[in-house]
Amino acid sequence: MELPARLKYTTTHEWIADNGDGTVTVGITAVATEQLGDLVYVELPKVGTKVERGGNVAVVESTKAASDVYAPLAGEIVAANDDLSSHPENVNQSPYESGWLFKLKVKDKAQLGELMASDEYAKAAGV
Repeated sequence: MELPARLKYTTTHEWIADNGDGTVTVGITAVATEQLGDLVYVELPKVGTKVERGGNVAVVESTKAASDVYAPLAGEIVAANDDLSSHPENVNQSPYESGWLFKLKVKDKAQLGELMASDEYAKAAGV
């Protein structure tokens, strides 16, 4: 199971990449895509939306179920991966690259330190 060490993780299966400019890129992990199966639809947040940590931000829908995606940090949506509207399979095929969901301008960078490292996430996710 691929869990890149450069990323941070949440217990709700989001991954977070610190872009180094006050923004982060967010997606769902390979663990989540394996549990969900093939995605058929992705509902992304609108740019400019302000989100609170733990709030519902997006929805991913597979042939098995629909699942909420939560904001790992408080902030403002600055980009959404519009390619996913016509190619939701990118999340399954490349969850950490072309399958990213949205970018967030972080309100409180200290929250980044509260996220899990890959080994902690692997243990929490049972992989």
